[in-house]
Amino acid sequence: MLLTLSPKTLSSSSSFPLHKSQNPRRESPNRCRFKRRCNPIHVKSEVQIERGLEFETGDTFFRHESARGRDLGVLSASLYKRSNGSLRVLDAMCGCGIRSLRYLVEAEADFVVANDANDGNRRVITENLSGVERGLGDERRWVVTHMLANKAMIERYMVGDFLDLIDIDSFGSDSAFLRDAFNALKLGGLLYLTSTDGYSSGGHRPYNSLAAYGAFIKPMPFGNEIGLRMLIGGAVREAALLGYHVTPLFSYYSFHGPVFRVLLRVHRGKLHEDRNYGFVTFCHLCGHSDTVRWDELGLMGCPCSDTKASSSLVVSGPMWVGPLHDGSYVTEMLELAKEWGWVSEGTGMDLEKLLSIMMEESDPRLPPGYIKMDEMASRAKMNSPSLKKMMSALVKEGYAVSRSHIISNGLKTDCPMSHFIKIAKDDIQS
Repeated sequence: MLLTLSPKTLSSSSSFPLHKSQNPRRESPNRCRFKRRCNPIHVKSEVQIERGLEFETGDTFFRHESARGRDLGVLSASLYKRSNGSLRVLDAMCGCGIRSLRYLVEAEADFVVANDANDGNRRVITENLSGVERGLGDERRWVVTHMLANKAMIERYMVGDFLDLIDIDSFGSDSAFLRDAFNALKLGGLLYLTSTDGYSSGGHRPYNSLAAYGAFIKPMPFGNEIGLRMLIGGAVREAALLGYHVTPLFSYYSFHGPVFRVLLRVHRGKLHEDRNYGFVTFCHLCGHSDTVRWDELGLMGCPCSDTKASSSLVVSGPMWVGPLHDGSYVTEMLELAKEWGWVSEGTGMDLEKLLSIMMEESDPRLPPGYIKMDEMASRAKMNSPSLKKMMSALVKEGYAVSRSHIISNGLKTDCPMSHFIKIAKDDIQS
């Protein structure tokens, strides 16, 4: 039998009546069973400790380096709960269940589906969640299932039990679950996506990125940012097919893996314009990068070339070319992190520093990409100035500029490379 999944609505005419929440908003004595602490992650035998919560990993794939991505997901889930009064989560590929546990304890989720396709992980998942009372019937707090992620989402859609947050911590560039995820989400819900395909984002497997995300990616010096934009762009394309549009609330790159994570809010209706979905160009000769709209595809060129056709110019896309983050949303995340005592811990890149840089990067004037200071210095045949001095000089000249959370020696700016070099020589070395 062939199933055709059409876009849902929240009206009474929906083909599936909205399912009554299994967990009305309530206070549970079990929510205080785990006490939130602000300790860094420690490894102790097979027992892990993350944000004061103990859990075992068993034979599951687990990386404590991914804790920062889990921090960001929990902060967002808690903000959603505070704004909407309830929170129902699907952890579609839960592994050992640490994300599910943190959504239950820290974000105070009303209900969490901890799903993992490998039923051999059931014992470790169940034991890790057992500190939170499971509950029964409408008071049920969590359930463990073992299905393919797509099936878990289709099942929720088919019974009209739409979710507030779906977290898909997938491997590689698997995007086959996007359509089912959109259908299983409430309108206004959150979709937390993952890619670990650094080869495609680096432009080394363009046909793979084309198949997975609809984007033909060529090598560019800011490939890790391209990875985030490629992932968002794939979601934008898939959402449009179903009559939705998505907006990124934050985008996060971590070098281990590498891991690309983006949090999207899903809305009804297609984008009114395509200015944030287009192409990115880079000239290997002069280092200039730019964005190109669909109607400009036949007019591409580089200022360093007398002709429109330039062998040094490469084009990647289509992909998301708008802001990587929502500045006001990231500000709320930072305020909540401060409230919870999650800042100034001195573990890796401090969470406060990360969110502060994301706020800078959310400036809509900033185009895709970043300029690496060592690349600029090599082109200019000069010593690399400090980021602080270069940022001040660019602001003085009227350009938008921010640090990059992706690379420590990179700057995002709307200043062309040629002017960037001139400013570095004139203002910094004078």
